[in-house]
Amino acid sequence: MAQPHVVLFDYGSGNLRSAYRALSHAGADVELTGDLTAATAADGLVIPGVGAFAACMRGIHASGVDRVVRERAATHRPVLGICVGHQVLFQSGNEHGHVAAGIGLFDTAVERLDAPVLPHMGWNTVTGGGDLRLFDGIDPNERFYFVHSYAVKTAPHDARVARTDHGGDFIAAVESGPISATQFHPEKSGTAGLRLLGNWLSTLAE
Repeated sequence: MAQPHVVLFDYGSGNLRSAYRALSHAGADVELTGDLTAATAADGLVIPGVGAFAACMRGIHASGVDRVVRERAATHRPVLGICVGHQVLFQSGNEHGHVAAGIGLFDTAVERLDAPVLPHMGWNTVTGGGDLRLFDGIDPNERFYFVHSYAVKTAPHDARVARTDHGGDFIAAVESGPISATQFHPEKSGTAGLRLLGNWLSTLAE
């Protein structure tokens, strides 16, 4: 079987080098590009993101990839969001009192974590992963690597979610049809992260 062709979209934000390596190691033929035609045609599209929600959305709007993400969702073609790339798939993000609109595939919002120590940085477990295909074959005690101060606390309608706790419960991963996303960084999560990426790649041929 040919390797699935995955576009890791470069809109000016994201942990591109390590994500590229991890996707390649997990079995993808990876193309790092900001080309919308390539993003539309790929077997799978990965939206990365680090930093502020509003800044990432400015890059996303400027690149036009938000339109491609919506088109892929409407035509049942897979998209994977990572970290802020996960957050921007939701309705909005509220940072420092400023609300920015997201891509809006999911109908809930990104909020500041209510925790004594922020950012939430380091390894943490995920609960409820057994309901998501991303976590097939992954031990429920596995830990994944997080770096963030904001998260989605309310599950969207018609989606399966896994959760993590840091000063309260938040969504660590979400799946709905062709759309998958993780608040943690699978590319920084060792063998468990590679297994998760491999699970996502296995869905691309379906």
